[in-house]
Amino acid sequence: MTEYEVDVPLWQVENGSWVFVALPFPVADEVDELTRGRQGGFGSVRVEVTLGPTTWRTSLFPDKDRKTYVLPVKKAVRTAADVTVGDVVHLRLRLVDV
Repeated sequence: MTEYEVDVPLWQVENGSWVFVALPFPVADEVDELTRGRQGGFGSVRVEVTLGPTTWRTSLFPDKDRKTYVLPVKKAVRTAADVTVGDVVHLRLRLVDV
């Protein structure tokens, strides 16, 4: 199983309520290489993520502006981990379909 651990800041979409993390470029490049041809709609990649006490399944999405993959982080997950926008969070990320 392909798994990564990253420390990344939480950021919020300008004029929106969505909160994300962006993968570091080396990790995003490797994910893209490993999943090319097997990505879902909009280039999405299925993952299992752990942040603090919460593990959930979701998808990474390519972000053309940031030139990396981004991961949405729900409010319930942020609350359980006691983190907020601007905090650097430690994520464990596992590719589901690789």
